[in-house]
Amino acid sequence: MRSRILFGIVIIVVLAIIFGIFFILKDKIGSGAKIKELTTLALSQEEKQDFLNAKISYQKLITDFPNSRDINTWQKKLDDLNIKIIYSNLACLQTQNYEVKTGDSIYTIAKKFHTTPELITKSNKLKNQTIYAGRKLRVWTVPFSIAVDKSQNTLILKAGDEIIKTYIVSTGTNNSTPVGTFKIKTKLVNPIWYKEGLVLKPGSPENILGTRWMGFDLPSYGIHGTTQPESLGKQATQGCVRMANPEVEELYDLIPLGTEVIIVD
Repeated sequence: MRSRILFGIVIIVVLAIIFGIFFILKDKIGSGAKIKELTTLALSQEEKQDFLNAKISYQKLITDFPNSRDINTWQKKLDDLNIKIIYSNLACLQTQNYEVKTGDSIYTIAKKFHTTPELITKSNKLKNQTIYAGRKLRVWTVPFSIAVDKSQNTLILKAGDEIIKTYIVSTGTNNSTPVGTFKIKTKLVNPIWYKEGLVLKPGSPENILGTRWMGFDLPSYGIHGTTQPESLGKQATQGCVRMANPEVEELYDLIPLGTEVIIVD
């Protein structure tokens, strides 16, 4: 009798395991099919330059399948799409059409909407910054902000509450990057580095500031490029936030003076 009971228990356990494996495999197969379907749709939308719907597709992939091994690829795609949308002429919730008035310039319009001349020029596919009254321009109206996480060596660009893109950066050795809330006070192209009485010009091997400088309202600190890209992702600077040159140039064109920067441990 006891052996029959034990045998019955074993059968029940085995069947439970089999059914458990079956449902796990069924779920994985179903998830795989859904991932393939959504990925194919997103790639097709990208190819057609339907960036807004492609963005929705990648957001759904990230939300619905957070444990997928492809999530970093989807996030990179989403970051790139966000930048493409910002630089495109697509109408979206963060933009408005502005009709140029007599006396307007790219600079005065940028200041009015707290954006940058570079972003207005690029998103409207202007060959130069000459504009005429009556022309309609697409203008980005949602303010950007920046969050730097020293523990992860990341810089997050946000528009309102939406995360636009995450960059890998370097922060200060021995945790020397200051913590707090700052504003972008200065912006320079191909900055000169004044180091211990030396004047290191752009292009000098000793000038490690790279191609852009965005200084905080805290003297001597800011966000800049680098001649040492191998240091990104580490604590490697004298306290500033260091980025790859192509990425710091991208950020420079997007954020105006006065942009808020929050740095946390």
